[in-house]
Amino acid sequence: MPDLAADIAHHAALDARMVEAAGEIRLLSMASWPAGRETDFCADYARGVARLPQIEYPRHDFSDTRNELDAIARAADPEHPLGQYLIDSARSWGVAAQLCECLGTAAVTDLSIQLYGSPFDPLPGDGPDARVAARHFLAIADEYDRELISPAEHVTISATALQLQLQRDLDDYFNDRVIEVVLDPDLIAKAAAGATRIRLRTTAAFSDYDRAQLLQHEAFVHSLSALNGRRQPVLASLALSSPRATATQEGLATFAEQITGSIDISRMKRLSLRIEAVAMALEGADFIEVFRYFLDSGQSPEESFASAQRVFRGVPTTGGAAFTKDAVYLRGLVGVHTFFRWALRQRQLRLCRWLFAGKMTLLDVQRFVPLFESGVLLPPRWLPQWIARANGLAGMLAFSLFANQIRLDAIEDSGFQDI
Repeated sequence: MPDLAADIAHHAALDARMVEAAGEIRLLSMASWPAGRETDFCADYARGVARLPQIEYPRHDFSDTRNELDAIARAADPEHPLGQYLIDSARSWGVAAQLCECLGTAAVTDLSIQLYGSPFDPLPGDGPDARVAARHFLAIADEYDRELISPAEHVTISATALQLQLQRDLDDYFNDRVIEVVLDPDLIAKAAAGATRIRLRTTAAFSDYDRAQLLQHEAFVHSLSALNGRRQPVLASLALSSPRATATQEGLATFAEQITGSIDISRMKRLSLRIEAVAMALEGADFIEVFRYFLDSGQSPEESFASAQRVFRGVPTTGGAAFTKDAVYLRGLVGVHTFFRWALRQRQLRLCRWLFAGKMTLLDVQRFVPLFESGVLLPPRWLPQWIARANGLAGMLAFSLFANQIRLDAIEDSGFQDI
C-alpha cells in the first residue's frame, strides 16, 4: 500500500494477516450440535424417558494460528489506535481458537466467559448484574404478557412465508438482490445473518414481531455492518464477527429493535430466559433441568430443546458448565443505549453512525475518530432508516435523558396529578 502512511500500511498488513488467521476459527459452527438431535430427545421425553444428549466434537489444533495471532499482537503499536484495535482483536481470536481446541470439556466455560462475560457480571454504569436484570423482565412478562399481547400476535407464519417477505423487504431497501434469505434446517437459532445471506431455521414459526425483529436486528445491523466492513480499504477485519465485538453488535441490534418498536415483551422474555438458563447451568443444572425450565416457561418441546442447546454448546451436558454468549444481549443493550445517550450529550451522534462502518466495539469507534476524520476509515455506505434520520434519533434520546431523571417512587408516594 504505497499510497498510505507507513504506520497505516504497517497495521493494514497486520490486519490482513489477522483476517487470514481468523478465517479458520468458526467458533459458533464448531460448537454447534449436529442436526436432528431434538427429534429423538423430544420423542423420548414424550414417552417419559429423559436422556442427557451426548455430543462428540472433532478435535482441533490451532497452535499455529494462535502463534500467528500472538505475533500480530506483538508487532502492533500499542500507542496507535489501529495497533490497540489489532492487539485486542488478535488476543480475542486467540481465546476463541483455544476454546475450539477444548470443545466438549468444562474448560470451555472459562474461555467463553473471557469472550462473552457471564450472567453475574454487572451491567454498564455500575448497574445490577445481567441475571438480576433478566429476572426483572421475566417478572414483568409473567405479570403482563397475557394482558399486553393481542390475539393477532399469536398467529404465526412458516419460515418459507417469512423468507419471501424478508426477501421482498431487503430487495426494496437495496433496489437489488444484495442479501439473500435462505432456509437452513441445521440452524440452532431461529435466524442468523452474514454479510450477504440471512438464514432462517426451516422448522421455526414466526410472528409479525419476529419479522420486524429479524429485519431490524439481523438485516439492518448484522448484515449492514458486515457489508460496510467489507468496503474498508485498511481494516478488512471489520467485516468479521469478532468475539470481542459480540456484546456491542448484539446490543446495537437489540437497540435497533427497541428504537423501532419491534421488540415486544415476549422477545424480552426469551432473552431473559436464556440468561437465567446460563446462570442455572453454571450453578450445576444439567441439560434436562434447563430443558424443563424452558418448557415450564411456556416454550414448546422443540423450542425448549433449541434454547437449552444454546446454553450447552461446546460443554458437557451434565451441569456446571455453559456457553455464555447469551449473557451479552442485555449487557450489550444497556451499554449501547447508554453510549447513544452519552453521544447526544457530548454532541457526538456521528459516532453512533460510525458504529455501522464495520463490526467494532464502543471503545473501537472512539479510538477510530481520527481515522474517520482523516479518511483512513470510510463512513458506512448503508444505514438503517432510524439512524440515518438523525433528528428523530436525537429527539428520542433527548426525551430519554430527561425522563430518566423522574423518580417513579416519588410519583407513587404522591399520586398522579391532573396534567
